[in-house]
Amino acid sequence: MFQNLVIVLVAALLIIGADAESHTIRFSNFCGTGTPILQENGVVVSTGAAYITNGPLTAIAYLDVGSCGSNGEGCTVVESTLNNAEGSSTTINMTSFSVPTGFGYYNGCDGEGGDCTRAGCPGATGIISPFPIECNDENVDLAITFCD
Repeated sequence: MFQNLVIVLVAALLIIGADAESHTIRFSNFCGTGTPILQENGVVVSTGAAYITNGPLTAIAYLDVGSCGSNGEGCTVVESTLNNAEGSSTTINMTSFSVPTGFGYYNGCDGEGGDCTRAGCPGATGIISPFPIECNDENVDLAITFCD
């Protein structure tokens, strides 16, 4: 009886683990200066290292070149929501242009993303579509690049 219970519990844990949500955000900084910042709910969760979350993530990312505000004000900001249940969405907020910035999904929706290489670039928030770029693949990851 105990042996059957253990088998059932192990099987249940494997099923739950298989459905667990996970996302990774990676940075590449080719600017030669600045610190990549990833914030979730106003809290810095990464300063350039890959960040893995075990659930949905709503975050902003930017390259702090010394002139950014505490929430990326004055800089080019990537805004992203990664969520299996509701879908993922990422955009580049060009309220202020600081450095060329781009993003791309990987491990799902491969090849989908966007770049802003200059002030007023096409596709940035409030300027011209196609932003935001959406992805409905589960456990999709995001690569953010500066000065590429």
